[in-house]
Amino acid sequence: MDIRPEFLALVLACAAVTAVPRVLPLVLLAKIELPRWLLAWLAYVPVAVLAALLAIEVLVVEGKPAISTANPALLAIAPALAVAAVTRSLIATVGVGLAAFWLLT
Repeated sequence: MDIRPEFLALVLACAAVTAVPRVLPLVLLAKIELPRWLLAWLAYVPVAVLAALLAIEVLVVEGKPAISTANPALLAIAPALAVAAVTRSLIATVGVGLAAFWLLT
């Protein structure tokens, strides 16, 4: 099996474009002591990103706002949030959210 040079170059370029933004901050920040306030602020980034992604999926249906009781995804959030608040368990939260969505659709 022959690999054309341009295909190999494309694969290596894609690997570099993917790896560099992930590795570079780790290498640069490994030697620096970050302030406590910055570490506390960075702890909220994953939650904020997840909330933004989830909001688009739940609140928009077919490109239009869907904030009504006819939206099963929006209704399924309520039991999932209740389970999350009580149990603090990711598996239980996802399970209840999926079950609620399944029952509502």
